[in-house]
Amino acid sequence: MASSGVEGLKGTWDYVDGENFDSYMKEIGVGFATRQLAKGIKPRLVISEADGKWTVRSESSLKTVSYDFTPGVEFNETTPDGREVTSTINFEGNKWVHTSVDKSGKKSVVTRHIDDKDQQMIDMECGSVKARRWYKRA
Repeated sequence: MASSGVEGLKGTWDYVDGENFDSYMKEIGVGFATRQLAKGIKPRLVISEADGKWTVRSESSLKTVSYDFTPGVEFNETTPDGREVTSTINFEGNKWVHTSVDKSGKKSVVTRHIDDKDQQMIDMECGSVKARRWYKRA
């Protein structure tokens, strides 16, 4: 069993449920057709780390996307819906805080942590919209 905190996020995770995700996607600029498609997707997340470089892979029947990052170092990212953003991921206490800014300056913050049920909680915020998704260990 992985340790708690950000180290505990390593591993394979299966989607359980979410709330307000459509509103969040709309707020960050995801089009209607893509949002409709995304509603039916239950992704599997694979999080790993080697020599300080982390990899996040999201696998689904529709598409598999991944990105690599070093904590605290800004990087360019193409989101699963195709938007180009500049991101920074920082580890703050037992949380993983992923801040992204798109070309128009719109900022979103995605925070990951392990809850007391050993589930990965993902809180998403853009403007006044908040959403949440959670995953269980595969």
